[in-house]
Amino acid sequence: MPSADAEQQYARTTDNLSARIAIHAYGTNPQGWFSWLGERLPDGGDVLEVGAGTGELWRHLDPRRAGLRLTLVDFSAAMCERLREVPGADVRQCDAAELPFAEGRFDAVIANHMLYHVDDPDAVLREFARVLRPGGRLFVATNGRGHMEELFAVATAVGKADVGGTPARSNFLAEEAPEYIGRHFRDVVSEAYPSSLEIPAAEPVVAYLASLSGEPLAPEQLAAARDLVQARIDADGHFRVHKHTELITATR
Repeated sequence: MPSADAEQQYARTTDNLSARIAIHAYGTNPQGWFSWLGERLPDGGDVLEVGAGTGELWRHLDPRRAGLRLTLVDFSAAMCERLREVPGADVRQCDAAELPFAEGRFDAVIANHMLYHVDDPDAVLREFARVLRPGGRLFVATNGRGHMEELFAVATAVGKADVGGTPARSNFLAEEAPEYIGRHFRDVVSEAYPSSLEIPAAEPVVAYLASLSGEPLAPEQLAAARDLVQARIDADGHFRVHKHTELITATR
């Protein structure tokens, strides 16, 4: 099941996820995340992305390339509506722990920054193993400790105590992910995606903070956050945010 936090953020709207994605346009790695990830994904076969969100990955990669049979799933009706815009994709609304597919249906399963949004990652990984063919590949992206800590520090500084999305609140961090995955898969390998954010204006940070779950920030809190971020930009030329993102691959 998706966590209550994920239900609140994503069940009825795509706006919060879009704000989260938008801030990563300011990454310092000249190769963006989706391109970097795409180089590591299979070129063809039966591919399932679970928790596919708005389908942003497939707006950067060609979903209709020869030999690729793409299935996209998400628990959110709002997300699935957006996913139906991805050319050629079979879209299903379902729970990640109860996938409506036969055993051994897929050559690859992708879980791109979604396993920290479920209450029981172990159960979801077990389901991934069930729908993968023997020798099939798993691709899991997640974040680790220290990820975007400067941004969450701003939220805390303006009085948002329930900082939803903070990696410390996740039950699926990069440091723990290989152990989880190793219970169900073999040949587990982690690879870091090197990047930080250098954000030249306050507004993308404020939009991100406004998208966080829990009690919404009041107008005066948003104004205070804007002032804090702008002061850093005035001093350094940008608001710098460190990232800690890893891709974990494994074999069924």
